[in-house]
Order: sequence, then C-alpha cells, then structure tokens
Amino acid sequence: MSERDTKLQGCWQLVSFDTELQDSKERTQPWGADPNGHLIFGSDGRMMVLITAKAREPGNTDEKLVALFRTVMAYTGRYRIDGDRFITKVDASWNEAWNGSEQERLYKLDGDTLDVFTAWMPNPLVSGSPIGRAILSFRRE
Repeated sequence: MSERDTKLQGCWQLVSFDTELQDSKERTQPWGADPNGHLIFGSDGRMMVLITAKAREPGNTDEKLVALFRTVMAYTGRYRIDGDRFITKVDASWNEAWNGSEQERLYKLDGDTLDVFTAWMPNPLVSGSPIGRAILSFRRE
C-alpha cells in the first residue's frame, strides 16, 4: 500500500452527515445534528462503516422496525484507493441490493479530518427524489 493508502487506515468517528441538493446547493441533516457512526479502514484492505441517526427507538412493531431500517446504513468489503476515491467491493450490507456491488466514494483528507462524498444521485429522502449527494465528515479516533 502507498503512503496515501495508509493515511486512511484506522478508526474514524462520524461528526456530521449532510445531504446536498445539486441544483440549489441546499444542505440538510436528515438524521439530525449528532448522528452516530464509525468508518474503519483496516491494514488488511477491509473497510466497515456503520451510521445511524441519534434519535432511534427500539423496534417492537412493524412501523418501528421500518423506522430503524430507514435510519441506518452499514456495509463492509475489500477496498482499494484510486486517486481521491476509495472503492469498496461490498460483501455484506444492510441493503441486500448493495451486496456484490462496488461503492465508490470521493474523499478529502486533512490531518485528522476525513470528508467523504457520495456520487450525485436521486435523493430518496426528499420528495420527488431530486439529484443530491451525501457528505459525511469524520474525525480520527
């Protein structure tokens, strides 16, 4: 692995999770101002990420279980670095549709701060699914 690759290695704590609309540049925090989560890059080439909204209630009804599913994101797989991107070959995910796919993320590393950007895509969290992206900020633990 290159020096650039090894700088991502370790455990990163989620600081913020924003969505940005492409046309208006409007930013929102769909899971509140203080979401939970970690992103881990292992020296063995595996990454894992788990992100949840802060305000969640235990699920004991179908409605509450659906709310839990809509406020979590998690996946793991082998990753590789390509310039300012990391690409993960997903082998387990909270969303079965992601298993076997490659998830590509842009990133910007500044000391102990890591900003991660998804590609522009329809945002299912907003009425009409306008084109948007997620922007996640992490702090090295």
